[in-house]
Amino acid sequence: MTTKPVVVGADGSPQSLRAVEWAASEARRHGAPLRIISVPVLPPRMRPDISSTRTVADVIRDESAAWLDAAVARSKEIAPELPLDTSLLSGAPAQVLTDCGVGALMLVVGASSTSGLASMLLGSVSRYVAQHATCPVVVVGQEKSTGHRKVAVGVSDRHDAAATLAFAFDEAALRQADLLVIHSSADEEVPAWLTDWYEKYPGVTVSQQVCQGHPARVLASHSASADLLVIGRHGAPHPADVGGIQRAVLSHARGPVAVVPAED
Repeated sequence: MTTKPVVVGADGSPQSLRAVEWAASEARRHGAPLRIISVPVLPPRMRPDISSTRTVADVIRDESAAWLDAAVARSKEIAPELPLDTSLLSGAPAQVLTDCGVGALMLVVGASSTSGLASMLLGSVSRYVAQHATCPVVVVGQEKSTGHRKVAVGVSDRHDAAATLAFAFDEAALRQADLLVIHSSADEEVPAWLTDWYEKYPGVTVSQQVCQGHPARVLASHSASADLLVIGRHGAPHPADVGGIQRAVLSHARGPVAVVPAED
C-alpha cells in the first residue's frame, strides 16, 4: 500500500482510455490511489465567436470535463474500489503533465491519439514527459495486453541502472511474472551486478539476453511478448544517444513502455 498516486492523462481518445485502463489496473496492483487529469488545449489562432455567449475555450473545457467523466467511468469498470481524484488543469499539456509527476508513483500517458489537434500534439507530449518527468513514465501504446506474465528490462549502463532494475523487479514481483534482463555484459554468464537483485527478489524467475543488434530494435521487439518493457533514462539532460533509443523504442513498441529516470 502506498499513498503516492498513479497519475494518468486523459484526452478523450481511445488511446488515452486504454492508458486509463492500464493505470487503474496498476494502481490496484500497488494499492495506490488513482489521479486522472485532463488539460484542455486552445489553439492560439482560434478566437471566440462574438455572436455566441460561449467562447471556444468554454466549449473545449466542457469537452475536457466530459473526457474526465468517461475516464472515471472506464477506471471504475477496472477497479471500482480505487481511491480516485480528478483534475481539470490549464497550461501547456507537456509541462502540466510533467509537473503532475512530482511525488507520483508513476505517470501514465497514451502513445498516440486519433482526435484532431490531440493527434498532432500527443506524440510530442508523451516524448517530452518521458524525457523530463521526475517519476517513472509509462507510455501505453495501441496494442492491448494479452497477459504474457513477463516483464522485460533493458540495461545499457549497469552503473546507472539501480532505479530501472528496482522498478522492473518490483513490477515482476507484483505481477508474479518472469523477468527478462537484456544487457551487454557478454563476458559473464551471470553478471555480478545482478547477483544482489537475485537475492533481493528470490521469487522472481530471471532470464538474461545479451543484446546483439541495434538496442532500440531489440528492445522494441520484446515489447510484443512482454506485459511491460522497462528502459532507463540517464540523469544528464538530453544525452543524444539515449534520447534516440528512447524515441525509437517508444515509436515502435507494441506494448506499454516504462521510462525510469536514474537516481540523483
